[in-house]
Amino acid sequence: MHKTSAWPLFLLYGGLLVYASVFPFAEWRDQGLSPLAYLWHPLPKYWTAFDVWINVLGYLPFGFLLTLSGLRTGRVRHAVAVGALAGALMSLLMEATQSYLPSRVPSNLDFALNAAGAAAGAALAYALEQLGALAHWNRVRERWFVAQARGGLVLIALWPVALLFPTASPLGLGQVMERLEATLVDWLVDTRFLEWMPMREVELQPLLPGAQLLCVALGALAPCLLGFCVIRGGRRRVLHVAAVMAAAVGVTGLSSALSFGPANAWDWLNFPTRLGLGAAAVLVVPMVFAPRRLCAAVALLALGLCLGVLNQVSSGPYFEQTLHTWEQGRFIRFNGVVQWLSWLWPYAALVYLLTLLGTREVKA
Repeated sequence: MHKTSAWPLFLLYGGLLVYASVFPFAEWRDQGLSPLAYLWHPLPKYWTAFDVWINVLGYLPFGFLLTLSGLRTGRVRHAVAVGALAGALMSLLMEATQSYLPSRVPSNLDFALNAAGAAAGAALAYALEQLGALAHWNRVRERWFVAQARGGLVLIALWPVALLFPTASPLGLGQVMERLEATLVDWLVDTRFLEWMPMREVELQPLLPGAQLLCVALGALAPCLLGFCVIRGGRRRVLHVAAVMAAAVGVTGLSSALSFGPANAWDWLNFPTRLGLGAAAVLVVPMVFAPRRLCAAVALLALGLCLGVLNQVSSGPYFEQTLHTWEQGRFIRFNGVVQWLSWLWPYAALVYLLTLLGTREVKA
C-alpha cells in the first residue's frame, strides 16, 4: 500500500496555522484573565464577509487532510470525527494563546468559524470517499507514480505555493545568504564573535541578464526532474513538464500582480526569463525517458548550481521594498509562512534528492 501524502501535508498545514495564529511571537503578557474567557464574550459587532470566509477556508484543509489520512485505516466515521474535533480543538488552543499576545484579539466568532471550516473539510473528505473519488485517485496514483512517491509529491505540491512569495529572480527560490549574513551580524553585534564573520572584498552585485537566464532555466528544470523521480515514464512526464511550466508562469504572474498591481503582472517575463523558460523546455526533453536515479542526480546538480548563483548576488533595493511589504502581511495573512517556504523549499528538495540517491530501491 502506498503511503498517503495527506499526513505530511497535514503536519505542514498544522504548522502553518500555528505560525499564522501566534505571529509575531513578541511582547507576551498575562492579563490576569482565563485564556478561555473569550468564549463567553459577546459576539463581535464588526465583521466582514472576508473575515468569515478566511476563517472557514483557513481551517477547511486542516480537517480535510487529517480526515483523508485517517480514511486509510478503514474507520471512516472515526476519521471524520477526529478531523472535525481536532480542528475545533486546534482553534480553541490558538484563540486561547492569542490572549497572551497584545497584537492579537481572541474571538469566539473566529473559533466557531474555524471549527465549522474543519468540520466542512472532514465532511468533504467523507463525501469524496463515498463517491469513490479517493479510490479513483488511488488507481490513478498507481498508474502514474512509483510506490515510494510521498516525499516527492509533497515537494511538488508545495513548489507553486513557494513561488507566491516574490523573488529577486523569477523562480529563484532559496536566496538566503544575504539576509542570513545580515541576521548573523545583528546577533553578533557587541560580541567578540563578530570578528569571526568573513569579510567580503567585493559587495554582492545585482543579477546580470545571463545569470538570470541560467537561474530561470535551472529553477524550472529542477521541479520537472523532481517529478521525474516519482512519475513513471512516457507521456505522463511530458504532461508534468507542461503543468510545471504553466504553474511557473501563472503563479509568478499572480505574485507579481499582488506585489505591483495587475497592470504589472507580466513585467517579470522579460527576454532573459523567456529564454530561460525555453532553455528549460529544451533541456528537459532528453530526460523524459531517463532513469529515476539519473533524473535525481541531474536535479541535484541543477538545484545546487542555481543556489550557488543566486546566493552570490544582491537582491536589489526594489526587491527589498517588495519583501518588506509582504512581510507585513499586506497580501497574504499567513505572515511570512510563504516566505519561509520560498527560502527553504530548494534545501528540502536537496535533502530529498540526496536521500533518494542513497536508496538502493531507486530504479528506472
